[in-house]
Amino acid sequence: MITFLLVGLTIHVVFFLSIFDIYFTSPLVHGMTPQATPLAPPASRLVLVVADGLRADSLFTLLPNGSSRAPFLRSVMEERGTWGVSHTHVPTESRPGHVALIAGFYEDVSAVAKGWKENPVEFDSVFNETKHTWCWGSPDILPMFAKGASGDHVYTHTYPAEEEDFASTDASRLDTWVFTQVKSFFQSAKSNSSLRASLLEGENIFFLHLLGIDTNGHAHRPMSREYLENIGLVDSGVAELVSMVEDFFGHDGRTAYVFTSDHGMTNWGSHGAGHPSETLTPLVVWGAGVHNAHIVTEPQPFNDGYLQDWKLEHLRRVDVNQADIAPLMASLIGVPFPVNSVGVLPLLYLNNSDQFKAESMYTNAIQVLEQYKMKMAQKKETTLSFLFTPYHTPFHSPSSVYCQISLCRSLISSALEGLVYYHTYDRFFLGCSVVLGFVGWTSYVVLVILKTHAGLNRHPSLLQQVRVCICVTVVITVFLLIQRSPITYYIYCLLPVPVWYSVLKESGTLTDLVRSAPSLPLWKCFGYFVLVAFGIELLVVSFFHRAMLTVGLAVLSLWPFLSGLFGKAKFRSLSWCLGCLCLAAFPLMPVVGREPNIHLVTCAGLLTLFTSACYLWSSGQRTPLHLSDRLQFVTQVTTVQVMLCVLVFVCKTQHTSPVSCLLSASSMLVPLLSSTRLFHRLLSIFLSLTATYLLLSTGSEALFPPVLSWLMFVWINIEQEAMLAQGVSSRQELSTIDFSANIDITKIRQLKLDDIRRSYFFVSMLGYLQQ
Repeated sequence: MITFLLVGLTIHVVFFLSIFDIYFTSPLVHGMTPQATPLAPPASRLVLVVADGLRADSLFTLLPNGSSRAPFLRSVMEERGTWGVSHTHVPTESRPGHVALIAGFYEDVSAVAKGWKENPVEFDSVFNETKHTWCWGSPDILPMFAKGASGDHVYTHTYPAEEEDFASTDASRLDTWVFTQVKSFFQSAKSNSSLRASLLEGENIFFLHLLGIDTNGHAHRPMSREYLENIGLVDSGVAELVSMVEDFFGHDGRTAYVFTSDHGMTNWGSHGAGHPSETLTPLVVWGAGVHNAHIVTEPQPFNDGYLQDWKLEHLRRVDVNQADIAPLMASLIGVPFPVNSVGVLPLLYLNNSDQFKAESMYTNAIQVLEQYKMKMAQKKETTLSFLFTPYHTPFHSPSSVYCQISLCRSLISSALEGLVYYHTYDRFFLGCSVVLGFVGWTSYVVLVILKTHAGLNRHPSLLQQVRVCICVTVVITVFLLIQRSPITYYIYCLLPVPVWYSVLKESGTLTDLVRSAPSLPLWKCFGYFVLVAFGIELLVVSFFHRAMLTVGLAVLSLWPFLSGLFGKAKFRSLSWCLGCLCLAAFPLMPVVGREPNIHLVTCAGLLTLFTSACYLWSSGQRTPLHLSDRLQFVTQVTTVQVMLCVLVFVCKTQHTSPVSCLLSASSMLVPLLSSTRLFHRLLSIFLSLTATYLLLSTGSEALFPPVLSWLMFVWINIEQEAMLAQGVSSRQELSTIDFSANIDITKIRQLKLDDIRRSYFFVSMLGYLQQ
């Protein structure tokens, strides 16, 4: 058994690690030459302002009196700029959002192992291609662009990390600090000749990272006064910034401005997923080389209703993908496009000649094509090269500028498809190997169970199986050698071979099972097959639609009535039905409540105390508890009471109590010291988990553990009734079952069809816990 468990653990660990070779691989390629538009750019400098955590609707929606909470940016949209919605990608976190904005590609997924904080690989960015870039803001964001820059031309100015207090009552001071620093910077440049000379050069970027809105959103939520007032502060700060920059450069008309956000935020103050409140961010661009506000009279091709809600139907809306902003900034100031950018230049923002637009689009296309060619060379593969052959040599003067732009768009689309193809080149092959390994191990476990508990035992000849496995091993090894695959590929692809050899070795057991199948009730076998297939599909669908869990529990509640148990155990059957229906209500509730409800959490704690006290009283009447067990349960009940008091204290004072941390850590160890009697041990585990769970709850979810525990308690009892009804067990008081008792292997019963149902119930409950 120990060998069996160690082998199973090894297989699962190996295939778990395979995820990082199959999915968590870097999409970046290196070695390309940066591509720049040869024509003179419309702007000499660009000011990039990123309001971290700003939702599109929070900026664009008007106040009830018809005014805007961001009057300056609203005036820019209506008079001298182009606006739209920037669509971000999951994960909607600060680092991935800024990488997409400034580097033009969507974050390397391997950065999740570093918490989206550090560079998993070095990458190019618009900042790296400039002559000078000055940055002000958060120490979590700015250093990653300076770290990846070649040379010493990206200057960062950050406040101390301690200032980023997500529970701060005045997080807007983070943005005030940035605006103050920028103002001091330009004032000092007036008396610093070398700095002034650098500022007057072309190809410069000024980057302001404003974290106050995000911080206030986390602390007070996006509908709060603090969040909305912070938007007004940012708007006035941007207005003052624009006036100061224009005065410094003598209103030369050579400054472009980009205002946007890295991600949005849900109503309850979180981000990271793909809800529209997280993925829709504002984009306002104005200044040199940018179209002025364009009045439209025809309906615009957007069906989301936002134009009507924001009262912006009369202004042309130009939506972009977040990565498109990087090539836009590069084109405005004439720097090379970031070599890893996958963004497509949004031409509707550019106010320049058709020739400039065509050349910029051509540069964009060549830059993406260079990535494809480098990726193709790395894979030593030319399967898709015929798609791009017509574009490998530059074309210069087509008959129409619009024809050239159209061809460039087509080239970019095809090159991006090629990049995806090569990035996922080995994914299907490795995925099949992992699936074969898991299916093989599952099959082997099933066969071992059948051999041990179904009276099936055959020992076929192994010679043929050995030959087959040796041949398969040789073929896979030769294939991987030809492909020049890394060593980990050999592990993932060869590990299923010994697993399936073990399955083939036990194939006689499966043969015996097939031969014995006619003796089983056909209708019952078919019914279980349909039930299991429907149940598994229901669990899969529940990952996408949580309401399906409610449907599953509603079906499970009918089990005692359909199986005939209701006539033998009416009270337990009704308890089972009621428990399933109560648990079915939770998937219909919001995943995260918008407002904390301390009363529901308190009710859950009191319910736990009441049910525990009732059980201990009734149990003590039947079987008196030992003194040590009494002391332990008294301690655990007291712990739950203390947790309730701590919870009330935390809610009133908004301060974390050290008592809660100490009790949470210690309560997890208490069940190890409890009685080994079945229900005593389960009650001890229930009380320990509840004590910690109460502190992590904000509303109705606190009621989940008591309801689930009640259902599990009923399940244990009703399963005993089912086994008694089938005559496979003698009546034994469940409370007398002891975990420490030695199990007599000779008395283990054989498998029954009902064991399939029990297994499904168990897996279903795990699914509900996960959701």
